[in-house]
Amino acid sequence: MKQFLASLLLAFAIAAPVHAQLLQSAAPANQPLDRIVAVVNDDVILQSELDDAVRTIQQQYAGRGQLPPMDVVQRQVLNRLILMRLQVQRAQDQGISVSNADIDRAVQGVAQQNRLTPEQLRAAVEQQGSSFAAFRKDLGDQITVQRLHQNVVQSSVSVTDSEIDNLLDSPTYKAGEVHLAHIQVSIPGGADAAAIQASQAKAEQAAAAIHGGMDFGAAAIRYSDAPDALEGGDLGWRRMDEIPPAFADTVSTMKPGQVSQILRGPTGFHILKLVDQRKGDRKIVTEYHARQILIKPSELLTSAQAQQKAQDLYQRIVDKHEDFAKLAKEFSKDDTTANIGGDMGWFQPQTWGTAIAAKLGELKDDQVSEPFQTEAGWHVLERLGTRQSDQTVEIERNQARQAIGNRKSEQVYDDYLRDLRANAYIEVLVPALREPGQAAADNAAPQAG
Repeated sequence: MKQFLASLLLAFAIAAPVHAQLLQSAAPANQPLDRIVAVVNDDVILQSELDDAVRTIQQQYAGRGQLPPMDVVQRQVLNRLILMRLQVQRAQDQGISVSNADIDRAVQGVAQQNRLTPEQLRAAVEQQGSSFAAFRKDLGDQITVQRLHQNVVQSSVSVTDSEIDNLLDSPTYKAGEVHLAHIQVSIPGGADAAAIQASQAKAEQAAAAIHGGMDFGAAAIRYSDAPDALEGGDLGWRRMDEIPPAFADTVSTMKPGQVSQILRGPTGFHILKLVDQRKGDRKIVTEYHARQILIKPSELLTSAQAQQKAQDLYQRIVDKHEDFAKLAKEFSKDDTTANIGGDMGWFQPQTWGTAIAAKLGELKDDQVSEPFQTEAGWHVLERLGTRQSDQTVEIERNQARQAIGNRKSEQVYDDYLRDLRANAYIEVLVPALREPGQAAADNAAPQAG
């Protein structure tokens, strides 16, 4: 479990596309009195928070030899903590809240992804010398930021059918997918010529380091200003159409392993690495035809009684060969299928949930399942048939809609974060933690909200 907490950073994935954030550990009980390393509006970041976050990064990269000097790591981590704190503050100002039940579900999700029970997860966290209460708080902050992101983009991003049609007809969509990594050297909002020149010089240093043999991921950690810098700038797999057109033209000429020249974008300077690429295939999926009888527990029917009733119906179908459809019309409590003899139509495996999908995989055509339980109640399921269906067009349209939405969302939220930081009062109190040329305070006075 040497890298357990680091692995949790990767395991806990929120559904919406939020910038990667850091889960921090709690400070050991015997740690001396903290000092304040940064002021963020009306809040502070303590040395212990920074130290714990840095330790998490060290665990994540243990034995990989990719981390730059410690002062660079500390500055990167502090910048991430500041950005996280700003987002949580803004979310709270907007009345966004996270309940204990929300955090409980997040804990359950992290535990399941690591094949642990919540109790085993708590033990593993505490075994690393961390506070489980602090771990829960960090999960709560992650959910808070996710909801802020949703609020920001949902009213600003829309995708039309014509945009989808144009994308599907474009050469970039047909070009398949690429695995990219990047380094972004940001240009501050309202920057003068000297600030732009300084950013360009930093990008040139990064390019020179890579050409001199530095690992791209290590260079990203050292030089990149992007939120994913501490992940080595890894952008993962993306369709070519998800990449800004100015960059897609460059990527389309590259081969796996190649690194681009410095590219100028609207927010700064960029260096791209094409890690790998792959072509899209036709999307052939298995569909099932099935029917069901659902018996729901109620105030008048306990779960045990519902199970017994489902068992009786199963025996009537299997042993007495009574008509499934007739029994479904008479006894099933599923509002969508009961009136049509329990017929669920043709559907993809996950349409009716994971439990039904798993049961369908166990059955043969024309086989009836013994009663099994889901959140809805007790089911008797009959698999009527299977078929292979070409869903390429439907899936591609959904992918195109998501790709356009993701691209717009990223730009909207990047702009939002730039404005959020530009209008915040941020003061780094430790000179060694300031970026070269950075003043102690980003703004002269705290800003409201």
